Amino acid sequence: METRGDLHPAFTHDTYLFRKKVFKLLGGAFHVYDERGNVLFYSEQKAFKLKEDFRVYADEEKSQELLIIKTPKILDINATYHVTDATTGESVGSLKRKGLKSMVKDEWILLSPDEREVGKLSETSMLGALISRFINVVPQSYAIFTIHEEKVAQIQQAFNPFVFKCTMNILKADPLIDRRLLMAAGILLLGIEGRQS
Repeated sequence: METRGDLHPAFTHDTYLFRKKVFKLLGGAFHVYDERGNVLFYSEQKAFKLKEDFRVYADEEKSQELLIIKTPKILDINATYHVTDATTGESVGSLKRKGLKSMVKDEWILLSPDEREVGKLSETSMLGALISRFINVVPQSYAIFTIHEEKVAQIQQAFNPFVFKCTMNILKADPLIDRRLLMAAGILLLGIEGRQS
């Protein structure tokens, strides 16, 4: 696995602001900013695809593709999203959505490149999760844990009934959870779970 020093500089921050682009008609588009408001990533979700397909770039001009996030299955509520480093072609790992469970409370399993479970992402409040399924007045919060239940990151949605925005704070490094996988988790929250908002 790559160390922090080997990663593209955009992956080395500890705080990220994710924002879903407003009024994009074909597919989805998302920006990821640093604490000063600089764009670190721009992501697009391809339209009219039976299989989900997200591309993550270093800028809005799409001058450098950094990550590919795809699922091999069509319309699968338990879909596994494979994350690939677009610059090297290497597998970063996968995120598996716990479909039926996520209908009540969002939950994802983080997998290593060899399909071993290395962590999980879940909503932190059951009550907030239930309320948000019906009315969008409670900002959702998420936590990412290692398999040893150590919290490595937290994600807090900002209250906005029209735009899905959230902040990810990476609290500690874990050798089993690649930072690129954390970034893919944030993109998937906007693209998949954000549809509920």
